[in-house]
Amino acid sequence: MSQAPNHHWTANLSPDTVVVSAGRPPREPDAPVNPPIVLSSTFHGAGTPAPGDRVYGRFSNPTWDPFETVLSELEGAALPALVFSSGLAAVAAALSLVPAGGILVMPQHSYQGSLLLAAEEAANGRFTVRTVDIADTEQVLAALQGSSGESGTSRPADMLWIESPTNPMLEVAEIDVLARAAHDAGALVVADNTFSTPLVTRPLDLGADVVLHSVTKYLAGHSDVILGALATSDEDLRARLHNHRSLHGAIAGPFEVWLALRGLRTLALRIERSQTTAGLLADRLLGHPAVEAVRYPGLPGDAGYERAVKQMDGFGSILCIEVAGGAEAAEAVADKVRLWLPATSLGGVESLIERRRRQPGEPHSVPENLLRLSVGIENAEDLWSDLSQALAR
Repeated sequence: MSQAPNHHWTANLSPDTVVVSAGRPPREPDAPVNPPIVLSSTFHGAGTPAPGDRVYGRFSNPTWDPFETVLSELEGAALPALVFSSGLAAVAAALSLVPAGGILVMPQHSYQGSLLLAAEEAANGRFTVRTVDIADTEQVLAALQGSSGESGTSRPADMLWIESPTNPMLEVAEIDVLARAAHDAGALVVADNTFSTPLVTRPLDLGADVVLHSVTKYLAGHSDVILGALATSDEDLRARLHNHRSLHGAIAGPFEVWLALRGLRTLALRIERSQTTAGLLADRLLGHPAVEAVRYPGLPGDAGYERAVKQMDGFGSILCIEVAGGAEAAEAVADKVRLWLPATSLGGVESLIERRRRQPGEPHSVPENLLRLSVGIENAEDLWSDLSQALAR
């Protein structure tokens, strides 16, 4: 089982160093500097299993431990993180913390899988969902306290789900204010930190109870694995999440986690490069005649700029544009680029572009002509040149 993160050792280290140095094997003669892959479905044991014994591959695997250690230290969690078979598996585990008949307050713009799963659970009568504009603090506070809405209920919420910046509208939430209000209402706070990563935002430090990641995206960073993760400093919550992972079989393959750890080692370099390029592109697109609007929290005129400056160490590597000419024009831009790849997902070394409303189930509040750009680590001028020619055509 994962060991508790050694924050004493990493307390004075930059996150850029922690991401490379944490989770290494013990320093012993002839020992590897990288943790090996352990391919075993079961483990030696005798007698009644003691707490922490591995016992069986559905409960624990030595290959998970280093990744869970690094992520917990990056997020500032007092306990090892939990890796899951996918981001959506981690979402399902987090939603399992909402009590039967409870109330979930959720952003109207979120990861589509989160919205769809929450809607399915609500349709099955497990809990009620109150959707909000997460950037409208007063609206969220009202929903936490019990504004009735369509549900006809008026009691306080049981969970607040935060995504900041949101997917794909890039709205920025006042995480610390909302977390305090949620706790005052007796609600748990789950923060999806996939877009920001812990190098940009640390939701646990801002009051969240659980942090969620689609590891598939920035943490693994190479568009070659599907994984998820949760981190918390609360022992009871971690035990419940671990139990959900074990009983629902939402476990990750050792090889995939090993790949994710290898990708995680370069996170700081990838974020530095892609974030710088995203800012450059946002500035240039702001005045482009073929672009009606640019969404990026690093632009001083953006609605989320002041909040982003306050709670983020940077502005992330995602930006969105609304193309003049509507959905057809936006599709044409995605079709005419050559370096940018027209594909869903984000956070890899390659730059991706997608018209989000092409996806069934995307909220209708997302503009038809909105393109989401996930900026990779290619040369910034090459990315700009390719995007420019597509917009011109």
